[in-house]
Amino acid sequence: MNYSKYYPIDVLNGEGTRCTLFVSGCIHNCRGCYNQSTLSPDAGEEFTAELADQIIADLNDTRIKRQGLTLSGGDPLHPNNVQQVLTLIQRVHSECVDKDIWLWSGYKLSELNAKQRAVIALVNVFIDGKFVQALASPNLKWRGSSNQVVHYLK
Repeated sequence: MNYSKYYPIDVLNGEGTRCTLFVSGCIHNCRGCYNQSTLSPDAGEEFTAELADQIIADLNDTRIKRQGLTLSGGDPLHPNNVQQVLTLIQRVHSECVDKDIWLWSGYKLSELNAKQRAVIALVNVFIDGKFVQALASPNLKWRGSSNQVVHYLK
């Protein structure tokens, strides 16, 4: 899995102060996508064990109270990303028990395969659906277009 950006402190992509990872790879190719540089699975840098360690350390840093981890992209549920995203989420659950996890994907909840559902079973908030430029509005909370759905799962 590759990633394009990691923000150890982010207040825009989910509730509270968060760590946010933008993974690379997306098959949806939404017109008007604000993150087109993440569409190729090969874009950015390789996600490493060292970065995973840094994310865990940042989530547990008591100097800055972070509410949780945000996964966006690209698409965290892209076939190239699912296994490493699942491993990271499992690690967050075991080492950062008080943190929530938010995940954005162009896939709809009803379209997910078994591996993708295993990931979603461990997230607190899942925002699904492709970005549709004709339905875009800056007034929508946590989503770019009105067809996208915010699922509060836990």
